[in-house]
Amino acid sequence: MQYAKKSSVVDSRDGSPAWGSVINGQANNNCVILPVNVIMEAQDIERRKKNWYATTKTASDLIVQIGDTRFYLHKLPMVARSGYLNRLVFQKTRNQQEGSILTIQIDNLPGGAESFQLLVKFCYGWNIELTPSNIAPLYCAAHFLELTNDLQPENLIFKAEVYLSFVLLSSWKGIFQILKSCELVSSQSKELQIVKRCSEAIAWKSSLDTKSFSSYDDHNTENLEDIAADWWFEEVSLLRIDHFIKVIEATKSKGMKPELVGSCITHWTEKWFSRSTIGLENLSPIILIQKLQRITIESLIRILPTKESSISCNFLLRLLKVGSLIKIDHGLLKEVERRIAAILVQCCVADLVVINHGESNTMYDVKIVIRVVKCFVSDFVKQTSPGLFVVAKLIDGYLTVIARDQNLSAKTFQELAEALPENARHTHDQLYRAMDMYLKAHPRLSEEERTGVCRAMNHHKLSQEALRHVMINGRLPAEFTTGLIIVEKVNMVKPMAVVVGSNYQRIKVEAIIGACKGSDKEWWISSQKEIKMIKSEVEMMKGQLNKLQKCKLEIQKQVKRCLW
Repeated sequence: MQYAKKSSVVDSRDGSPAWGSVINGQANNNCVILPVNVIMEAQDIERRKKNWYATTKTASDLIVQIGDTRFYLHKLPMVARSGYLNRLVFQKTRNQQEGSILTIQIDNLPGGAESFQLLVKFCYGWNIELTPSNIAPLYCAAHFLELTNDLQPENLIFKAEVYLSFVLLSSWKGIFQILKSCELVSSQSKELQIVKRCSEAIAWKSSLDTKSFSSYDDHNTENLEDIAADWWFEEVSLLRIDHFIKVIEATKSKGMKPELVGSCITHWTEKWFSRSTIGLENLSPIILIQKLQRITIESLIRILPTKESSISCNFLLRLLKVGSLIKIDHGLLKEVERRIAAILVQCCVADLVVINHGESNTMYDVKIVIRVVKCFVSDFVKQTSPGLFVVAKLIDGYLTVIARDQNLSAKTFQELAEALPENARHTHDQLYRAMDMYLKAHPRLSEEERTGVCRAMNHHKLSQEALRHVMINGRLPAEFTTGLIIVEKVNMVKPMAVVVGSNYQRIKVEAIIGACKGSDKEWWISSQKEIKMIKSEVEMMKGQLNKLQKCKLEIQKQVKRCLW
């Protein structure tokens, strides 16, 4: 006879005796006596409605209930291979009424009835098919029921381990099928290191030279040199967030380049965004969705590579935008904000463009850019620095992009234009261009709003070409245009007074300036008609000045001829 001996140690899972050391001759030893070399093979294992029946020459003497499904089995083949069932059968048999069938209920078996059905077939001597899709639940169930080699050689744990190792080494697609099946047995697969082993296998294969792919069964061996470094992104993008994090951690430990790791995170996040906006709201309550999104965004921020250039500014801005909307941890938000500010000098205008969605919103998320610019000014700018001028040029270019947005308020445009200090810009030509484009796209602004839009512009930093355009620009606020015209008129009259030698123009200029300082100043500024008259007068004076310059040149030429 074969003895499967047990100690009376209690199993922490259900209070039944646990597997322990064999102590020969002790009274407290528990055992189930099995005939030597007797294997009970089932003639058939079939399903009838919800339940499964194992048909042999003897009647069933064991019922195992997994959830709502009952399995009508026999003690001998089950306890011969399962240490867990062996203990339960021994414990419950002592209290069993004579003639009754022993019933055991297992509520927390990994993989449930589907895995147990395969396990039953194995115990009855049937060949079962191990696949990447069922190996993880079956591996966990075998460990749960303790199908070890201590009971039978080449028991299910041994066979599952051999197959699992084979798939991890030989099949790229098989690894992802295993990870997908781990979702059904999440906690057990992590405890048994299945997820970790799959993640390490992905990291190892993704970091290999593409020339080595010829040894794998699911890669085409042609045109291997054309395979890009990101060839593995697509499969990884389908992973669940917890499995994806394990893969990224494994790739980092393998020494993969931060830029490639960052690109993989970006690719996964973009795929996740598209999945979360298509149908997810219809599958789960809104509270669960928000919690999942919050956990996902926070997890992504934590695994970002530390190297600044490894993640694009545009991706970080979108991450900051989503994080702000779903109210993730404030410290993580500040971390992303500072990270964007640190690389702002390396960005182009396209990097700052973050699209808004919804009819009531602006076309672009300008407030998120304002937030980053203010962080840059407060944390990274010390007085005048070359980086400040680079960022100012960047922001002026961004202002020209957002200027045509019909829903962009004058206050928001002004806030971004004024976010940088006054000394940030060498020239205001690009800023003027953006302001003019905004005023043209928003013709119904009040005088106060137009004045606010132009407040950041200094006409002293405009080029001559820009100044000529300002002089004939009717979209600018009267206050700005009038002040510029006065200065321009004074500057033009001074050389004329020197050439002609007349006091008339000086008196006229003084009268104009005096009028501006007098009590009629407010009326004169607000009068658009008067402004147009002044503009035409300035143009006339420009013509007169040009004529005088030509006369001066002619006189100089005649003098030279006379001297010769």
